[in-house]
Amino acid sequence: MTDNDRAYIHEFIDIRGVHRGDYMHHMTANWSPNAQEDRNQLCFGVWGVVGSTGTWPQVCNIWEEPGLDGLARSFGGETIGRDLQDPKLAKWWKKASEFRRGGFDRIVLPAPWMPTITETLDTGLRAEVCAHEIIRVRPGTAAETLELVRTHAMGAYDPYGWTMVGAWTTAMRDDDELIVLWALPGYDAWAAAEAAQSTDDGLRSWREAVRPAATDWQRILLAAAPLCPLRTGRQPNRDDRIDWEEL
Repeated sequence: MTDNDRAYIHEFIDIRGVHRGDYMHHMTANWSPNAQEDRNQLCFGVWGVVGSTGTWPQVCNIWEEPGLDGLARSFGGETIGRDLQDPKLAKWWKKASEFRRGGFDRIVLPAPWMPTITETLDTGLRAEVCAHEIIRVRPGTAAETLELVRTHAMGAYDPYGWTMVGAWTTAMRDDDELIVLWALPGYDAWAAAEAAQSTDDGLRSWREAVRPAATDWQRILLAAAPLCPLRTGRQPNRDDRIDWEEL
């Protein structure tokens, strides 16, 4: 695809106690199959944040929507009833509340050259670990800074086996935040690139290109959930459910 016209929901979810595995399964096996049918929403990925690199215990979810119009239709069907929740999902919400305490969501929009999750899976790429970056920049510069991912970062990280699978700007902000997601062949690929940040000419060039606009830069590592499409090569389905009644 040369012009990705999707919209995405990006979520950081705070987990109750030891329920991270329960929550990740509930999102992939119990939520996603219905969302695929009812909303044309695809699971881009579900990951656990590697605690030594970020907030813990936390999960990151990313959902691929059929554009902003499709997302608007989903909002219209979701925010109904007394509790502003689709009544047919009441059992799902109740179960989810046992596993999570809350979270923070973003609507993010892709660079036109970013592949969809289907296109990425069709290449055969699989990854059990990803590097996730949030780069905050001066207001009004996120879109132009995101272009530097294509012109500078992708080539710089390629020798380390990093593959760009997500490149977004955050909507509903002052064009001041971008998110980049890299699929890694393993933790050793992260370690090699991290150790070379100040010595590798390509990595230095990428960072120097972004630095005039950047106000903050955070990288964390994400471990793919058992049913994350980047791990399995497919979308979750109802056959993946364990002890869950039909919604």
